[in-house]
Amino acid sequence: MAEIPSVQPWLTLIGIGEDGPAGIGDAARRLIASAPVVFGGARHIELMSPVITGERHQWLSPFERSVEAVLDRRGKPTVVLASGDPFFYGVGATLSRRIAAAEMTVIPAPSSFSLAASRLGWPLQETTVLSLHGRPIDLIRPHLHPGRKILALTSDGKGPAELATLLQTSGFGQSKLTVLEALGGPHEKVSRQNAAEFALSGVNDLNVCGIEVKAEAGARILPLSAGLPDDLFEHDGQITKREIRAMTLSALSPRHGELLWDIGAGSGSIGIEWMLADPSLRAIAIEASAERAARIHRNAANFGVPALTIVEGEAPNALAGLPAPDAIFIGGGGSDAGVLDAAIGQLKSGGRLVANAVTTEMEALLLAKQARKGGSLIRIDIARAAPVGRMTGWRPAMPVTQWCWIKP
Repeated sequence: MAEIPSVQPWLTLIGIGEDGPAGIGDAARRLIASAPVVFGGARHIELMSPVITGERHQWLSPFERSVEAVLDRRGKPTVVLASGDPFFYGVGATLSRRIAAAEMTVIPAPSSFSLAASRLGWPLQETTVLSLHGRPIDLIRPHLHPGRKILALTSDGKGPAELATLLQTSGFGQSKLTVLEALGGPHEKVSRQNAAEFALSGVNDLNVCGIEVKAEAGARILPLSAGLPDDLFEHDGQITKREIRAMTLSALSPRHGELLWDIGAGSGSIGIEWMLADPSLRAIAIEASAERAARIHRNAANFGVPALTIVEGEAPNALAGLPAPDAIFIGGGGSDAGVLDAAIGQLKSGGRLVANAVTTEMEALLLAKQARKGGSLIRIDIARAAPVGRMTGWRPAMPVTQWCWIKP
């Protein structure tokens, strides 16, 4: 067996803190001082200026330009400066997609999350850690559960006030919000207020927010189970009802990193709950109505999954050019065989297709497809208790026929 040739590390990633040279060890100091080229953000370069002797390259915009500049130096000694731990929401994650671990030497420093946890006395393994840096703050919404502790890295000095407003308007105004600024440096500052009373100004752009979640009556809490209450969604009646939705998501069987097509998305409830199951999951909602597409966008933000992709158009034409899905859901009362055939054609091998029928025409189509292709058929009948005069009786909902099929 041929030996794999050894690779010599040429790239050194060094994590630094707000204390600059004082916070790094002798080995890191020597590597920076001897490096012919040092890359980093403007703040990193300024902090380590007393130690750097080689060329200084600040990150460019777009960042991919700097990645290419680093790659152009492959095989030559190069240092990249990063904040804290380069592989915890840091530049290391980006560079490692193009550079093998064997080519790197990494000297991490405590992350801002570690520093924040140490100041608050919060065990990190019991704390939700979330980066909102350059990301929508709506991402915090699924994590807002009573008693939960959250550490959130914000984008800038406005971030804590924006978080306070979100907490207040969502029914979590009594949550404790601790703002930890410029951790580990001479300008470190820690302040605590209730979200509803937040009044801090002039907050340092480098900040982490610690949130101790407290819910008020009527707070918008997103349960962790599938089949969220219908009234949490904005909808016009076209929504897969919660009981049917729970069974549908079970049939779709989301798995890490997969992509779902939700065809005829209506309120977007299936795609939204698919994405809530795991942060790695992606979904595309295909909806012909502009009004409903706008509503899906609002729902996605309010459920903390703003990355839901919305395609406004009518299937099957709207499916052209979309990335191939791992799972497909088709709902509604349609009976267009062309949509079903197009979906089957685009589905990956081994992918799952779940189609629900509430009309006899759509049911006939699913029965025919199941007869030719196999898969499973179930009939879902739901009845809800409702007033009948001064008494109570059962009111049946429209029955749903569900076809589940795995593509060979």
